[in-house]
Amino acid sequence: MISRALRAYPERIEKIPGKAKYVQLQEILRRFVEQHAPAGTCIPSERELAEHFNVARMTVRQAIDALVDDGTLERVVGLGTFVARQKMDLQVKLTSYSEEMHRRGMVPDAHVLSFEQIGASQLVARELQIDPGQPVIRFRRQLLADGEPMSVDENFIPAHYVPGFLDEEPPTSLYRVLSERYGLVMEWGEDTIEATAASASIARLLNVELGAPVLKIQRHAYVSRSMVDYSVSYYRADRYKLWVPLQRPGARGPRSYHPRPQPGA
Repeated sequence: MISRALRAYPERIEKIPGKAKYVQLQEILRRFVEQHAPAGTCIPSERELAEHFNVARMTVRQAIDALVDDGTLERVVGLGTFVARQKMDLQVKLTSYSEEMHRRGMVPDAHVLSFEQIGASQLVARELQIDPGQPVIRFRRQLLADGEPMSVDENFIPAHYVPGFLDEEPPTSLYRVLSERYGLVMEWGEDTIEATAASASIARLLNVELGAPVLKIQRHAYVSRSMVDYSVSYYRADRYKLWVPLQRPGARGPRSYHPRPQPGA
């Protein structure tokens, strides 16, 4: 238990001129969680910390607030304060999920929720710029990394681009199969990103609370001028942060651009 480990922890608050007690406690708690508390561990209550370090609860609250602000800890309403898990950068680019997870040294997995041919709804038809009712392949998955749910993806592909697609097992890497089997290499795309709240079904699949914040990304992916894939994805906001490189319009970019290393890369 973390409370037992804390009782054996030797560091204490001392009177140091010019250094506030909450700053000392912030540094002590950061070292403590780094050495003794893996991600997802619930830390002791403010009362326990105040008694252990012989400080006011306001001092504890200030220290915890600072650690929440810098991403070391995270508060979960009604449950407590936990050691935060590192967020992965969500780099917006035309690669498959499995390729991205392998790049990070993580083991990707997927649970197929649907793999079928349906008639395009009004919404899907509008997004794919086809007629309502036209056959499309619907491919919906729960995507995991190291066994933990990370996102829910739903792809719609006009069926005439992928004859015989349903005759094989659902692909583990959609874009790779589209490229290798059908010669459909995604060349460019457009993403619309917004914050939303998890519905009951999305919350269940992502293992988060109903109404928890999630990132919703709608993508239109093209081969030349033809839209081949429309997808809607829901990413856990507690596991992802959005990373987007920027350049001033009209400015000349560097000849060789390499994004800075990202955590988990």
